[in-house]
Amino acid sequence: VQLVESGGGSVQTGGSLRLSCAASGSTASKYAMGWFLQASGDEREGVASIVSDGTTTYASSVKGRFTISKDSTENTLYLQMNNLKPEDTGMYYCALDLDPSTLTPSLSPLHYNYWGQGTQVTVSS
Repeated sequence: VQLVESGGGSVQTGGSLRLSCAASGSTASKYAMGWFLQASGDEREGVASIVSDGTTTYASSVKGRFTISKDSTENTLYLQMNNLKPEDTGMYYCALDLDPSTLTPSLSPLHYNYWGQGTQVTVSS
């Protein structure tokens, strides 16, 4: 399994970015996937997760601003980030839970088996 993120960059407060995660094989449709943020010096924390039936969950800090989605035909996971804040700055990773029985989205990194290399997001005030 390979996960490749893209779409990061530098924006000002209030700006928007759309992150993409291209997954090898037919993984986006079958398994749970998530986005995680690791700020400098901090632990990796869950931002958003989506499972096979489209059920989603979000960290309280991003609810109403970020939207996770997937395109099964393109086997790609997305994270639309609006109204970005400086505290959203960090490396964003997509992750895959290769357990087909996972039906509940999770923001815990412990549930995920595969990780991409990350894409940097920097939000300036």
